[in-house]
Amino acid sequence: MSVIGIDTSNYTTSIAFLSESTAENCSKLLPVKEGELGLRQSDAVFSHIKSLPELSGRLFSRASREGISAVGVSTRPRAVEGSYMPCFLVGYSHAKLLADSLGVPLVEVSHQQGHVAAALWGAKRMELMDQPHLAWHLSGGTTELLLVEPQGRNVSCTRVGGTSDISAGQLIDRTGQLLGLSFPAGKYLDELSREASGTEVFPVKCREMTFSLSGIQNQVQQFHSTHGQPAETAGYALRCVCRAVCRATEQAMERYPGLTVVFSGGVASNAMLRRAVERYSPVFAPAQYSTDNAMGVAVLTQRIAEG
Repeated sequence: MSVIGIDTSNYTTSIAFLSESTAENCSKLLPVKEGELGLRQSDAVFSHIKSLPELSGRLFSRASREGISAVGVSTRPRAVEGSYMPCFLVGYSHAKLLADSLGVPLVEVSHQQGHVAAALWGAKRMELMDQPHLAWHLSGGTTELLLVEPQGRNVSCTRVGGTSDISAGQLIDRTGQLLGLSFPAGKYLDELSREASGTEVFPVKCREMTFSLSGIQNQVQQFHSTHGQPAETAGYALRCVCRAVCRATEQAMERYPGLTVVFSGGVASNAMLRRAVERYSPVFAPAQYSTDNAMGVAVLTQRIAEG
């Protein structure tokens, strides 16, 4: 079965094709002005409107339109009441038009469900789609620890822990801004931190799998003022994030013994984090399926359409 998946998040436009023999994801990072920490929704919507036709053209130059059985799209950040962002309307409009013109069903999922599916598909652990497991959604706007359970051919994601204020991605980007790095700062902070030799870390408190990262931002600023070395500051910020994630993961594994822990979202591609959580035998996707992508939407679309 051949399907199309579309995802228009706050930072990336993406469209994917998936069949039994072919998997193709075309994506483009939305432009952010130098020194800024993200986009207004109106700017994100405008960028998606410009990018999606171009990416569709690129995709269909590589993949056949013949035999497409369904079109899928992420229509909201999370599958919970009140979850909404205007940028997802761009993807929905494009997907609806495409599905109607092809005469095939339109499958609607959430961005978060797509992240989980992409991680499992990329890691070749699709059997977990039909089993309860724990999953981290670590991205620019989200730091949530989820209990993932089968829901028909889709999955339900129930938040059981994570941050109580700013996300890990926001802390990373604000640290990047402090160091004069481009946005999004994740990959640059990752590279810079590899030059760090320090081990100092702020003891982030974690209770009931929940922690606060807003205070860490002040600690990072103070650390940088004292040390003044970009690599050490990058390492310090990431060690603080790793400590918080590890503590919450340990508490979750005590609460839900025997469940596999999956890591999804762009922050989950960080090398220091991956080393820090190795002892939990985690499931990680390849880097290209950790960041925002439409492949997870396509995977879910294929599963749901097959019934």
